[in-house]
Amino acid sequence: MSARFLGVDLGWFGKPTGVASITWDGSNLRLKQAMRIEDPAALPAWMESEAGTGSAVVGVDAPLVIRNPKGIRPCEVELNREFRRFHAGCHPANLGRPFAPYVTAFSHCLASAGFQHGAEIQARKRARVQIEVHPHAASINLFSLDRIVKYKRGRREDRARELNRLRGLLLNRLPKLNPPLSLRLPLVPKAGPLKPVEDQIDAVLCAYIAAYWWFWARERNTVYGYMDSGYIVVPKSVNLVS
Repeated sequence: MSARFLGVDLGWFGKPTGVASITWDGSNLRLKQAMRIEDPAALPAWMESEAGTGSAVVGVDAPLVIRNPKGIRPCEVELNREFRRFHAGCHPANLGRPFAPYVTAFSHCLASAGFQHGAEIQARKRARVQIEVHPHAASINLFSLDRIVKYKRGRREDRARELNRLRGLLLNRLPKLNPPLSLRLPLVPKAGPLKPVEDQIDAVLCAYIAAYWWFWARERNTVYGYMDSGYIVVPKSVNLVS
């Protein structure tokens, strides 16, 4: 059975979005595309084209289900309890946050395109679903880290060094996981903005989490939270092949 996996590092409030697509031909994962979409209006067409007509999982780095008027979602409480010590906790999402209408509208758009919430899928069965992912937490477990890779804030030279480190982890470790993914990634520029490359690398990791979820479901993934109040899919710790 073939399948496709899309990663979306969603740009809130109309900002550019990092996207990536991975294909499964029944025996191999292949990175098909990683890019940055500048115009939010172009995102649905890209997703429709890359998802195809068969099984497809969309992994989104953004809150997709928000029901609580204020405070923090139960899934974030659960995830933070386990991952805060790695500096991989979640920021709280609630209906009072200004980003809430935008991210939930994106989830509704996915649902209208046939991607229902996928917290209960069976491994390697036909499905067209969306899931919320958390790349920082995933990187801790997939790459056996004791602290997240800190490439989001700080001086440019520090961010570039850490982004290069994350790039190297994806290139070196993803081919050793099960299922393995061989890939190429854009270079981290020596000058100029880092965000375009950062968004693409983040999207590739989101797409791989989507593939890992489809391939293993709850056998090798943890679902924090619940379908009705919000949930986050995180791969469990893995033993890397040398």
